Amino acid sequence: MPTSLRLEPVTPATIDAALALKVRPDQEGLVAPVVKSLAEAYAYGETAWPRLVLDGDRLVGFVMAFFDVTFYPDQPEDRPRSGLWRLNIAADAQGGGYGRFAVEQVCAEIRRRGGRRATVTYVPGDAGPAGFYARLGFRPTGELSGDQEVAELDLGDDA
Repeated sequence: MPTSLRLEPVTPATIDAALALKVRPDQEGLVAPVVKSLAEAYAYGETAWPRLVLDGDRLVGFVMAFFDVTFYPDQPEDRPRSGLWRLNIAADAQGGGYGRFAVEQVCAEIRRRGGRRATVTYVPGDAGPAGFYARLGFRPTGELSGDQEVAELDLGDDA
């Protein structure tokens, strides 16, 4: 994996490139576009963490994490969760380890904030990203968040 990978905040200088980022056409129904993520980040500023995935100066992806969100506020036993809200890797950059890098960086940020578990939701089905997340260690919880499956990764106690 390239050593020039990093996450950076979206800035006025990078917003147009972020908005132009496109996944493969067959993935468009599986992940919302960056424009929706940035609108959600604005609306949920307290909990959203949008970042660009850069390889050197090349924009290769977008990732957005969430922190301390309760999925079911009306259920007293539900606990706040942190995890991966959105992952968009540019169509021409897929298969280069960028998605793995982005997920690992989100997990590192969760640990830095004291978290011990990462949550992800995704569209179920053979064409969806379940296999990708399973290879990273995420395990389905059996829950649904809307129409999406919920999976979690134990981040351990050494955070």
